[in-house]
Amino acid sequence: MKLYELSQSYNQLLDMADEMDHETFMDTLESIQEEMDLKVENTAKLMRSIQGDIEAIKSEEKRLADRRKAMENRIESIKFYLQNEMEIAGIDKIKRPTITISIANNPPGVQIDDESLIPSEYMVPVPDRIDKKAILSALKDGEYIEGCTLSQSRGIRIK
Repeated sequence: MKLYELSQSYNQLLDMADEMDHETFMDTLESIQEEMDLKVENTAKLMRSIQGDIEAIKSEEKRLADRRKAMENRIESIKFYLQNEMEIAGIDKIKRPTITISIANNPPGVQIDDESLIPSEYMVPVPDRIDKKAILSALKDGEYIEGCTLSQSRGIRIK
């Protein structure tokens, strides 16, 4: 039986408890409970297995991201080296049959030396954020906050 079928059978059995003799009821309840326990255990084990796969994937993603970053840093280092050596030699452009390398000016950019001196017209307002932790604390202390309620949910814990 599937877990949802066992749950239905369990509830149906509880509904029929008054109509059955005690021994039959207890035997049936015990057999359903044993099957449910096994199904729940196996489902939890499946979740652990999937969680292990997730952790392995996260680890691999981090390893690959670190490797990509190291390669990007290497490219930047090589570019700096190439530009530096071309500038020392006084060469702005090298043209070969399959590639052209040149040193050119980048587009202008802004460098901010002191943020406190920037006029307010150039400041971007930070959008308001709700401090849920402060609201939770206030609600737990019995305060009323319009538009907010304290909620309690339930979840599976597997240890």
